[in-house]
Amino acid sequence: MDNDFDGAVVLVTGAARGIGRACALEFARRGARLALGLRDPVSGEDLTAEIEALGGETLGLRMDVTDLKQVQAAVAEVESRWGGIDVLVNNVGFSRPAPALDVTPEDFDAMVGANLKGAFFTAQAVARGMAKRGRGRIVNMGSQAGAVALENESVYCMTKAGLAHLTKCWAVEWGPLGISVTCVAPTFTATEGAAVWLEDEAFKASVLARIPLGRIATVGDVARAVAFLASPGAGMITGTTLLVDGGWTAP
Repeated sequence: MDNDFDGAVVLVTGAARGIGRACALEFARRGARLALGLRDPVSGEDLTAEIEALGGETLGLRMDVTDLKQVQAAVAEVESRWGGIDVLVNNVGFSRPAPALDVTPEDFDAMVGANLKGAFFTAQAVARGMAKRGRGRIVNMGSQAGAVALENESVYCMTKAGLAHLTKCWAVEWGPLGISVTCVAPTFTATEGAAVWLEDEAFKASVLARIPLGRIATVGDVARAVAFLASPGAGMITGTTLLVDGGWTAP
């Protein structure tokens, strides 16, 4: 593996499991120092051990992105420890599926709070430091749900579509400051949270029928796309959303 992030400081939010964990490990293998944004620092202990076994450096952070004081404190801690953040992987997001007629205000606010508000103010806090240094990469974690309509996922789809558009807005505003902003939009991905769905053979078959490549995405598929967009090879890419969807949205 090329050490194309040798010594770089990468902050991954929602790093404890799933795609966030895979992203943290991918960057660690490529030589980065990892700041791990965690709702509960204890949840990242095994990830920290795995990264350190690879010879990497880590900094565990209490970072619930819906708590803006925690976000600001976490970013300040990374900047104090390592001098700045080179890459932000803005990964936190979740869904509470429900028919649109049944969505509660509480569930609406929770999804918007994490998926949009949390992502917005995390990027803002990190971008302020990047702007001072004149460089940085922000990779948002979107979803194919931001490009297609999914049944019982109207609020989640809305938040991911909003994040894709924020990616464009930030790219335009922050490009002159030396900051590139991109978005990765995965299809249904084999994570811990998805396991219960994948055990349903009928549901799995319905998903596979929509993916021309004929398989469920792995967390590694997504993590490698994120690393590419943060790498020197993507130096002229900003404002775009990269669909890692196996062709779902192609038709």
